[in-house]
Amino acid sequence: MKKSILVALLCGVVLSGCSGQDEPPQVDESGLPRLNIDPFRVTVSGLSSGAYMAQQFHFAHSERVRGAALLAGGPYDCAQGSLATALTQCMGNGTNPPDSEQLLALIRQRADQRTIQPLANLRQDQVWLFRGQRDQTVGDAIFNRAQDVYQQFVEPANIEQITRAETGHLWPTLTSGGDCAGSESPYLGNCNYDAAGELLAALYGYLHEPGSGERALVTFNQHMAGGRFADSLADEGYLYVPEECAQGQACSLHISFHGCNQHSAAVGDRFARESGLNRWADSNRLVILYPQVRPSTTEPMNPQGCWDWWGYTGADYATLDGLQIEAVLKMINRMAGVNVNTDVDMNADTETGTPED
Repeated sequence: MKKSILVALLCGVVLSGCSGQDEPPQVDESGLPRLNIDPFRVTVSGLSSGAYMAQQFHFAHSERVRGAALLAGGPYDCAQGSLATALTQCMGNGTNPPDSEQLLALIRQRADQRTIQPLANLRQDQVWLFRGQRDQTVGDAIFNRAQDVYQQFVEPANIEQITRAETGHLWPTLTSGGDCAGSESPYLGNCNYDAAGELLAALYGYLHEPGSGERALVTFNQHMAGGRFADSLADEGYLYVPEECAQGQACSLHISFHGCNQHSAAVGDRFARESGLNRWADSNRLVILYPQVRPSTTEPMNPQGCWDWWGYTGADYATLDGLQIEAVLKMINRMAGVNVNTDVDMNADTETGTPED
């Protein structure tokens, strides 16, 4: 039997609709490619406001997320819908840190009300928490509250907490960025420390040696991808797709949320290119999504382009109904070939359509 016929039979009968590896992926009207990713086995990371956002997405969609890495962040919904609380209890030296029991009660209440998904989903997830000792933006007490909260829902052995000397409020890299002990744009630190590799190893376990990470970023229209939920996002977001993933190989999806003043209007695509994540993506079949917030000096008031961790997009910002959370979910569904309106797998038949848990 000719190879082409065999491949066609395997794709049409056994694999139910796979595409040839030599064919480029389909691209929808937003510019996002259709990829062979499992939308129910996602990991997330983020710096500062991005750490809060990663955690919010984790709790809201715990059925989909299998691990979270938070750099320079505090506990879930630390601000509880108040900018004043965000500035006084969730930033600085932490002299008045948030009350863990109050936050835990809030989380359990939301789970009971089904505004976040069941907390039991979190039990076997991997969590990686990082803080630099020179960080003046998020103090020890606030950082430790994140671990306090996660320990109530995640197996303690699955939580790794890292504190590194001579490191400021930034994303540490091997060679990119500025002074490791500082906190200046683009908030990448030349720290001789590969935070990207460390966090991905914690979330995924064994990793192959990194590749070059030099493939071109995919630029896509976030407003088209996220629909009406994406009003607070920038026009364009970034996606890194390794060659094997572009050819149709099964790949995992990691979402990385930038920090305040680290959005594309401030630093271009530097975070997406220089965080170090793409190098590991190349050799480990990881697709990296870098969604972007737009800064705004009107409504919503967000001049530093932070992810919403205090409620500037509405009271539901940290729940399933959060606008930014909904927008990112739509991006995932588009790439995975899931109907963006019904969340039904458009490629699945009745026997194989349920994602594997």
